[in-house]
Amino acid sequence: MNTWAFFDLLYEIFYRRPPNLEKVQKRGLLAVKIGQMFALRIDFLPPETCTALSELYQNTSGLPAEDFDALLTSHVDSDWRSSFLDIEEQPLASASVGQVHRARLATGEPVVVKLIKKEFSSSFRRDVETVSRLFRLLTSVYPKLKKVADPLALLEMIKGDTLAELDLTNELRNQQILKDIHRAHTRAVNLDNLRFPKLYDDLSSTNVLVAEEIQGDTLETLLEQGCLDYADLKMLFRVHGFYMFGIGTFHGDLHPGNVLLKDHTLYFVDCGAIGYVSQKLRTGLFQFMKHLCYYDYPGCANALHLMSDRTLPKERYQVFLQKFLKLYQDFSDKTVSEVSLTEQMMRTIKLGVHHGMSFEKGMFPIIKSLMYLDGMVLRCNPSAVLMKDMREFIPQLEAYVH
Repeated sequence: MNTWAFFDLLYEIFYRRPPNLEKVQKRGLLAVKIGQMFALRIDFLPPETCTALSELYQNTSGLPAEDFDALLTSHVDSDWRSSFLDIEEQPLASASVGQVHRARLATGEPVVVKLIKKEFSSSFRRDVETVSRLFRLLTSVYPKLKKVADPLALLEMIKGDTLAELDLTNELRNQQILKDIHRAHTRAVNLDNLRFPKLYDDLSSTNVLVAEEIQGDTLETLLEQGCLDYADLKMLFRVHGFYMFGIGTFHGDLHPGNVLLKDHTLYFVDCGAIGYVSQKLRTGLFQFMKHLCYYDYPGCANALHLMSDRTLPKERYQVFLQKFLKLYQDFSDKTVSEVSLTEQMMRTIKLGVHHGMSFEKGMFPIIKSLMYLDGMVLRCNPSAVLMKDMREFIPQLEAYVH
């Protein structure tokens, strides 16, 4: 993807109604990942654009059936095949880097087989370097862009998550990390409604992953059908919020295509990317969100300041505080359709940076998660007053945030 192709991608996302998904996919894996990032930005993109981009979560182009057998043969041997009664050639689902096929083990258990479609790594790295050069040029011309949005840090996050996703052994390892946290804390914080599909380590490798088949729907499917229960979505906020704020280790790509729902139980899938956040940042963000839930805006401003790596002089902080209060003067009791939490958070960080604050790069994985969650609420229940709804989770989380 050269510079022209990158700007053409931005044109597809921001100006074409709806964007041409086939064209986006032809731009390569980086283009798909950028499209996925914007799929939930219904706060500033038209709903029809977000609906179209959300197809990139699970309905990207699959390999033709005649290529499936050749691809599988290149990754496994005859002993591996003997472990199965059958494997469907037609993919059940296809995402940006892999596709999933139903199968049955020789013992009869229904499973799914996930395959990496092709060798993406080299072309993806080239595209990242091209876009990185462009971003370095932009930030040299406009230095504040690096402080506020830091596109290079965002690109590095996409790069790290995607390269991790290309090696399916990361999913084995990372799912175990999340399961260990679940096992250690499930009674204390009520994680009973979270499960993980069984993974078959002995049948999995860098390019192939065998997992238990869960007879449920992705949140993306339920959102498309307009039948996702808001109570189930709040349950996701509680569970994912515990991992983010309580532990600081969490599913790094929890978009609605990576969560299955069955009988009001959540299943985290595609755990190839793990997000980590420092204690300082997670505790600071929790305090910020806690004060925000109760519309304590001076408390929010102080929490943001404590997160900063740079302490402001008293006079400068007072100037910041007055502008902060003005930014939030109309925030109380607003629904998610009236005020986007993602947009408000970005404005807040921008305000802090412009007044001299500085934040560690670990902020981006959390913002990405909040963006996904905020976008799901907007699609599920646009009349929700999210800050009030989150109050019920504060006492449970507070015991872990220290």
